[in-house]
Amino acid sequence: MEDTIYEELNVREITRDKDGCHLQDISKKVIAEISLKVIVNGAELVSVLCLNQYQEELALGFLYNEGVINSYSDIENISFNDKMLAVIINLKEGVIIDRQESLRSLTTGCGKCYTYINPLKKSQYKTVTSDTTYSMNAILDLMHGFVTRSNIYIDVGGVHSVLLHTVDYEVLIEDIGRHNCFDKITGLMLKENKLELFDQAIVFVSGRISSEIMAKIIRMGVPVLVSKSTPTTSAVKLAQEHNVTLLGYVRNSGGYIYSCPERLVS
Repeated sequence: MEDTIYEELNVREITRDKDGCHLQDISKKVIAEISLKVIVNGAELVSVLCLNQYQEELALGFLYNEGVINSYSDIENISFNDKMLAVIINLKEGVIIDRQESLRSLTTGCGKCYTYINPLKKSQYKTVTSDTTYSMNAILDLMHGFVTRSNIYIDVGGVHSVLLHTVDYEVLIEDIGRHNCFDKITGLMLKENKLELFDQAIVFVSGRISSEIMAKIIRMGVPVLVSKSTPTTSAVKLAQEHNVTLLGYVRNSGGYIYSCPERLVS
């Protein structure tokens, strides 16, 4: 099945000039979304509103970033059922889902999916240990290029984008939800057995950095996160506590460093 990214809808366009407002009938591209079910060991774990791309990767990344699995080898089998719009996963024997139901929280991301990580459970949060330094000039240049590379946003609109950058590897993902972008990138790294690249990566994101996003970055082990928008105070505190270099409001001309500036050099 070909992924449906957008639909052409008939709309009425408003234009205004010196003579007032005018209406005309036009066709406009509108971003599409699906409600993707993630079924694990025969039970529906979560339903996520997302773009109809990288469905298996989204499910894998969600399970990894929520602490359910630690590697692709924890998966017995995985498949996408396009009629059910469901990713069906069976875990290896002994891999269990330890959902803390009394502590689960509704995330702020698109789709309002649940996160099962208890923010107070330190076993899910490991301090980032990378001592690699990064050029501020290079980061500003990369952000300048990043904001022009979101093809779906340029063509249709309605999506966030996340770029994982290392010296030898890059991947850019777009989705209606920021959380989904991070999970899809993680799922890709799991499938390609490239989780070790997180240790040297810079991640760029088009939207706000909340505590849930920072939790994913910490789980991934990424040392530098760069946003075009703002972080929340909770995200900054998590970054400071777990040794993540966090930058916000970054443009070609500059930005702000909220934590761990020692990784950045001129």
